[in-house]
Amino acid sequence: MRTGMRLPLCDARVPIRETREPSNETQGRNAAFMRQSQPPTPLLPAKAGVPFARVHGPNLRPNPGLEAFPRPTAHRRAFSMIEILVVVALLSVIVLGLMAMFNQTQRAFRLGMSQTDVLQSGRMATELITREIGQTTLSYVDRTNIFDAVTNQTPNFDSQVVNFTLQSLPGSAAFRTNIMDDVFFLVRENQTWKGIGYFVRTNRADDPDLPGGVGPAGTLYRFETNDTVAQFQANPGGLFSGFNFARRWPFNAATNGVSKVVEGVVHFRIRPFDTSGWMIPNNPSYSTNWPYSLTNLPALVSSNLFIDFNYQYYPAISGEYGLYSFFSNAVPAAVEMELGVLEQQVYDQYKSIPILSAQQAFLTNQAPHVHLFRQHIPIRTVDPTAYSTNAF
Repeated sequence: MRTGMRLPLCDARVPIRETREPSNETQGRNAAFMRQSQPPTPLLPAKAGVPFARVHGPNLRPNPGLEAFPRPTAHRRAFSMIEILVVVALLSVIVLGLMAMFNQTQRAFRLGMSQTDVLQSGRMATELITREIGQTTLSYVDRTNIFDAVTNQTPNFDSQVVNFTLQSLPGSAAFRTNIMDDVFFLVRENQTWKGIGYFVRTNRADDPDLPGGVGPAGTLYRFETNDTVAQFQANPGGLFSGFNFARRWPFNAATNGVSKVVEGVVHFRIRPFDTSGWMIPNNPSYSTNWPYSLTNLPALVSSNLFIDFNYQYYPAISGEYGLYSFFSNAVPAAVEMELGVLEQQVYDQYKSIPILSAQQAFLTNQAPHVHLFRQHIPIRTVDPTAYSTNAF
């Protein structure tokens, strides 16, 4: 090439090719082609906090700014049978503990409700008997036959023992005596005489071991009948005869005037007291060689009061007296009423026992489940003259 030679100028008619940037679509196709043609990039551990990083390039240097996730594997680690059994056992223990706690709570709730029912029914019966005995009225009808206390006329007040049982006291060798009394009394309202009585029966008259349906535990019943003044004067003994008939109602099926008061009664005791506060006839001024003789009660034994010390069910070991019958102007100055009610679930267990001896054995050890109600009842109509030495 010669020096100083000039190059030819470009022909203006020849177009100059312009360089352009590839479009996005073209770049995407090229990138996809490059990825398919290159081998997969290996995964290597990266820095702390980044589980894996994908490396690029021939020197396999990791790219710290790019996180990668492990590919899913064909086999994963599962729970073993021992682990499952341990979990099931722990859950079973927890469930059993919760059930035991729930059952204990339910049992305490039912026991509380049962005791509440017993207390409510016992208070109701005590209030009813207290209100009615306090209204006992004098009839001023003398008893004409000293040896007949039940057929000639109606007593103002009558109480007699029909049964007694023993219950052992917890933590002691002593026994408590449960008394079953039948009580009857007269009440006058305007021109009507009412005969009201209470008695406890078992409703098992077909059992030969329970004569008259009287047993260690039963239901307290209330009896009521009435006469006009003219009827009472014509037949003074009619009201008491109706009570005698009604308290044997399991045999006679006489349910008129009889209503149920409370169930599970194991103790129903009535004690009369005189104006001095002594239990009749324990007042020393009435007796000298008690209980074999009475010296200061001529009118008492002849007309106003009849006491039977050798009654059929007289429990000598209990210190109770078999029968009291007050006539004419004699009534107790006060009465002590004691009511013992058995808890309902215990009473249900007692009734489920078919044999009387087994029932008595079961009831002997149930003293902690008996709720006692005691009430001192003054009688407003008492006549103090009936308690003089010559009259009473």
